[in-house]
Amino acid sequence: MGMSTVTPLRWGILATGKIAHRFADDLTLLPDAEIAAVGARSQASADAFAADYDVPRAHPSYEALAADPDVDVVYVASPHGLHHDHVRMLLEAGKPVLCEKAITLNAGQAEELFALAEEKGLFLMEAMWMACHPLVRHLRERIAAGEFGSPRQLVADLGFVVDAPASDRKLAPELGGGALLDVGIYPLTLAQLFLGSPRSQQAVAAVNEQGIDLDVAIVAEHADGAIAVSTGSFTGATRRDATLATDTGRLEIPADFHHPTHAIWHPAGGEPVRIDPPEPVIGTGLAHEAIEVMRALRAGETTSPVVPPEQTLDLMRQMDAIRAQVGVRYPGE
Repeated sequence: MGMSTVTPLRWGILATGKIAHRFADDLTLLPDAEIAAVGARSQASADAFAADYDVPRAHPSYEALAADPDVDVVYVASPHGLHHDHVRMLLEAGKPVLCEKAITLNAGQAEELFALAEEKGLFLMEAMWMACHPLVRHLRERIAAGEFGSPRQLVADLGFVVDAPASDRKLAPELGGGALLDVGIYPLTLAQLFLGSPRSQQAVAAVNEQGIDLDVAIVAEHADGAIAVSTGSFTGATRRDATLATDTGRLEIPADFHHPTHAIWHPAGGEPVRIDPPEPVIGTGLAHEAIEVMRALRAGETTSPVVPPEQTLDLMRQMDAIRAQVGVRYPGE
């Protein structure tokens, strides 16, 4: 990356689970960013995280992190079911926020948060790293320009076997558990990025005794009759890839399509063409959502054109409708 002459933006990290560590790993690769503080539910957890990344301030509560005057922006890494309260607290404290996906449990909660951010003139973005990935952005631009022909069918899948107790955040209803919000959101987002908002959707799901979807499949119609098939699984070791068929060929994004290393274009009657990212992918790819947040903050923007509120709210409304079809309701809804 080289040396930066820009004053680093000071990040706070709320929660200390696996995704918080992955995000922090990528932040350390950015010369114009620093981790200034971490907030956890206990001092011991905050101290352990701070020790891993040489973070100067470890707060024993999320409220203390929100009140830290030396934090410029906060990344929210808590479970889905807690995002609404945590983001609202941070916005009320005057902090710009990058919140892990799904941004909330439902569209109503997300609408409330974006309205609050707008009222306070604060930045808020969902941490949809796939939308910020250099290769995904490159492919989206080329698809929109018609370089691959007219899109006709998109098939995208993401799944893995979840071997965890019912209290795990992936499975607990009160924490927003279920395959849809955790992994199904990725193929749905890819369909939205490549084909636009769907006109109609039909969904089926395998729902467990706790009322959580373990497997979900969605068929959607998009503009000009294009069809998207999106699947997510917590019970199967799935392919985790994506294919876009057009009237002139086939675009394949190998596993893992949500942070791809490359894509392959198969023109009808021609030789395959490998497509690499137009710029180096930093870390796991999570760095690119941080880069976009910092670009926007330095430009004085309160939303991102890469992951705009309209895009996030559209996805939340889609997932609300899908959950209604398959019979998944979260506590309090």
